[in-house]
Amino acid sequence: MSAPDGSPVGAERSIGQLFASATTEMSALVHDEIALAKAQLKQDVKKGATSGGAFSVAAMVLLFSLPMLNFALAYGIRTWSGWNLAVCFLLSFAANVLVAGVLALIGVVFAKKAKKSKGPQKVAASMKETAGVLQKAKPHPRPATPALEDRTPAAIEAVARSSS
Repeated sequence: MSAPDGSPVGAERSIGQLFASATTEMSALVHDEIALAKAQLKQDVKKGATSGGAFSVAAMVLLFSLPMLNFALAYGIRTWSGWNLAVCFLLSFAANVLVAGVLALIGVVFAKKAKKSKGPQKVAASMKETAGVLQKAKPHPRPATPALEDRTPAAIEAVARSSS
């Protein structure tokens, strides 16, 4: 078993390796959250498309069925009841409006579901929460090494001069 940077799990890793590992994991986290936002946005678009489709079907049903259904229904009512032909046409029109109203209601229900959905907002809140946790994170306190405290300023200056 090994860490994300390839070093063995139990081995001591340098600060650079730890930082590289943390950077890699943060990058993966950000990519995963972006993918989640895209998936939720795609779902919201699908709900909106369903709503638009239902409205379109309602309009087409009302438009294309009026002539055919009005004549058939009106003559059917006239044959069945013996009423005046004008009243029969009005009743057939009312039936068509009722069907279109039901389809429009279905469209409204899907539109409200699409509007209620807050997929990308959830992901944005999650990303803000992750950023807030990382900003508040403090490194573990490390004990002061006695070797650095015992050194004299002259020895430190000598090392500084030799390294420059």
